[in-house]
Amino acid sequence: MATITGVSPLAVPLPRLGPIAGVRIGAAEAGIRYKGRRDLMMMTFPRGTTVAGVFTRNKCPGAPIDWCRDALAGGRARALVVNAGNANVFTGRAGVATVKTTAKAAAALAGCPARQVFLASTGVIGEVLPSERITDALPALAEALTEDGWEDAARAIMTTDTFPKASTRSAKIGGATVTINGIAKGSGMIAPDMATMLCFIATDAAIPAAALQAMLSKGVGPTFNSVTVDSDTSTSDTVLLFATGAADHPPVPETGGTVLRDFRRALDEVLQDLALQVVRDGEGAQKLVRIAVKGAVSHKSARAIAFAIAHSPLVKTAIAGEDANWGRIVMAVGKAGEPADRDRLAIAVGGTWMARNGTVVPGYDEGPVVTHMKGREVDIAVDIGLGDGAATVWTCDLTHGYIDINGSYRS
Repeated sequence: MATITGVSPLAVPLPRLGPIAGVRIGAAEAGIRYKGRRDLMMMTFPRGTTVAGVFTRNKCPGAPIDWCRDALAGGRARALVVNAGNANVFTGRAGVATVKTTAKAAAALAGCPARQVFLASTGVIGEVLPSERITDALPALAEALTEDGWEDAARAIMTTDTFPKASTRSAKIGGATVTINGIAKGSGMIAPDMATMLCFIATDAAIPAAALQAMLSKGVGPTFNSVTVDSDTSTSDTVLLFATGAADHPPVPETGGTVLRDFRRALDEVLQDLALQVVRDGEGAQKLVRIAVKGAVSHKSARAIAFAIAHSPLVKTAIAGEDANWGRIVMAVGKAGEPADRDRLAIAVGGTWMARNGTVVPGYDEGPVVTHMKGREVDIAVDIGLGDGAATVWTCDLTHGYIDINGSYRS
């Protein structure tokens, strides 16, 4: 696998994640693919912990995805095991056997049924994941888990990531304070269509599984489902949310309700923070790009147009080259297959309107746009001029670094 050197210029500092009551977490070196670094992460949870999950819509998912989808039906979790370096995807019966063996081993250590163990793997596709490397490392790892192992865990799940990704927020439920911690990994193969490659969130709140699932399913829409690095949807995308119930707050109804208003706010902030960190670590990325589309015939149409711009190699390379070529944005709008009228279209970069009503804006000065594009964050605004539909997505530029990383990924 390619060796990644240097940290993304868009990286953000790792926040300190304090303990989540009931969660024990840590990481170990299992030698699955990497040498001299941790590549196996484990979390354990107390009895009664509820769980919610959202998974890839890729039609060739890995064995861990199938396992988690089945396990999610029970609504309870006692352990999570994640490895980096091997995705356990397209590995046939061997992959299924590895999942079952890993779950059984973790369940014995956690003192729970295997179906209360959740699993995720990330890395190379099509190579058999040797289960013994995981099961041999698990006993010592389980023994060494602490309340404060969040940073080690965030680093252990990295592959081509250049920095660990974490976020934390607090919220009120009925006057009581609860905490939400999350970690994520992701750098390439990011057009999630549900979530990012891997994301794990835990809270000490006591929330029924149905209410937890409703919040997570809705929350990924404007966050993880609104980012793209390269338009490719991973076979392993997973977001799991665990609620230990250790906090002392008023009971939450099965349907959630208004008592969770502040919790939803905090959860959405964690999801958004982690999603943007993934884009900031896009393979070879030098610039974070925000694309805001308005005036479309519907929100769905606006979203399709925004993603057409965000996915365009021509737009992304123009941004990398700091070239104020608004014609490429026009092209991307037109290829989206959504209603658009050339003579109503307006385009701005960095707050400067460049084109409007089918032509360049009279007196347009490219200088401020060029200056804006030299920065680390680029804002693109598009007004379709046909309706009230609006959407915002985020992407990054496309540089030669992306080719360097992915051209040598397995070497």
